[in-house]
Amino acid sequence: MNEELASKGKAAKQAARILANLATAKKDKALQIIAETIMEREPVILGANDQDMDEGRANGLSEALLDRLLLTAPRLESMAKDVKSIVNLPDPVGDEFDQRRLPNGLQVSKRRIPIGVIGVIYESRPNVTIDISALCLKSGNAVILRGGKESVHSNRALAETVQLGCQAAGLPRESIQLINSPDRALVRDMLRANGLIDMIIPRGGAALHQFAIDHATVPVITGGIGICHIFVDAAADFTKVVPIVVNAKVQRPSVCNALDTLLVHKAVAPQILPRVADAWYKHGVEIRCEPRAMEILEDHPGVVSAGPEDFDTEFLSLVAAVRVVDDLDEAIDHIYQHSTGHTEAIISDDYPSVMRFVNEVNSAAVLVNASTRFNDGGQFGLGAEVAISTQPLHARGPMGLKELTTYKWVVFGNGQVRP
Repeated sequence: MNEELASKGKAAKQAARILANLATAKKDKALQIIAETIMEREPVILGANDQDMDEGRANGLSEALLDRLLLTAPRLESMAKDVKSIVNLPDPVGDEFDQRRLPNGLQVSKRRIPIGVIGVIYESRPNVTIDISALCLKSGNAVILRGGKESVHSNRALAETVQLGCQAAGLPRESIQLINSPDRALVRDMLRANGLIDMIIPRGGAALHQFAIDHATVPVITGGIGICHIFVDAAADFTKVVPIVVNAKVQRPSVCNALDTLLVHKAVAPQILPRVADAWYKHGVEIRCEPRAMEILEDHPGVVSAGPEDFDTEFLSLVAAVRVVDDLDEAIDHIYQHSTGHTEAIISDDYPSVMRFVNEVNSAAVLVNASTRFNDGGQFGLGAEVAISTQPLHARGPMGLKELTTYKWVVFGNGQVRP
C-alpha cells in the first residue's frame, strides 16, 4: 500500500474515534468556523482555482468540465452558506429508534453511529471537498479525499481551509485529509484499504464507477451517473412544460441531474415540441430527434437526427435527445431500458397517470410537475450531499447526514440469561 495512504488512514482512524463521541455543539462550532474561514481565504482559494483553470484550458478540458472546475466568489459564498445550513440540521448520531421490550424483559433498540472513515474519490468539482468534509464532520466521520489532478490546487486550498477550521474548534486536523499524490495507483489502493477505510464513495464518470465496482474490497456507494428523463403526458398543463424542461436542461447542463431525454406523448407532441424547440434554441440547445420527433421539428434550427447512442448518453452539455411515444407504457418502457436510475419526472395533471409513473419508475428520485434539477441534497433540505446514490442498498438519492451513519443494537437487561 502507498505510504502516504497508510499514514493518513491510520491518522483518520484515530480522528474518527474522537469525532464519533463529540457533542453536537462542538461539531457545529467547527462548521461555523469553517464557513467563516472559506470567506476569509477567498483570495487564496480563487488564486489556486485560477491555476487549475489555466492548466485545464491548456490541457483541452471540455467546457462542461471547466464549468465543474470553476470557483467564483458567488460559488464560494454558496459553499459557505451550505456549510452553515448543516449547522442547523439535526445531528443523527445517537438517535435511538425501533425501541421495544421483549417478553423476557430485555429492552432492545437501534442507535445511530458514524460509519467511521469515509474515502471519497472525485473528479473536477472542488466544491465536493467542502460539501463532503462538512457532512462527514457533522455525522462524526473522518474523511480521506482524493480529487482529480485537474483540481489539485483548488482542493489543497479548500482542504487546508477545513483543517484550519477544525484546529480552531479543537477538532483533530486529521479529521479531514487530502491525498496529495497524483499517482492513479492510489485509487486502487484506496479501494482495497480494508481496516483503514470503512466506505468508499466515487464521484465521477462512468469509468471511475466501473473501476470501483471491479476492484473494491471496501464497501462502495455508486451513483451520480444521470441519464435523466422527463415525460410530457397527454394531460400535461402546457403552461408548465416549457419552464420545466428549459430549467431542467439549461439551468446547469453540466451536472448529473440535468435533463438528457425528453419523451412526449404523441397526442400533444405537435403542440409541445415546437414550443420547446423554440425555447431551447434561444439557449443554444442542440436537439437530437428520433424520426417521429424529427417529422415535427425538421424545420426548426438546432435540430439533428438522433444516433443510436444518444438515448444512452449523459450529455453534460447543451444537448438533449427527444422522442415521441405512443403512451405512458412506452414512456415507462423507454426509461427502464435507458435510465441509469438517477432522476425521472412526469408532467401531467392526470392523477392515475402520475401515480402509475411514480409507482412503476424505480429511480432514486421521481418528480411530478417539477424540474429534474431538484434532485439535490441542498434542494431536499439536507444542507448538502456527499453523493447521489443510484443503487438500491443502504441509501438512495442524495446522501446527507443520516445516510452517513449506520447503527448498532443496544440491549438493556436485568440479569436475563438465554435458556
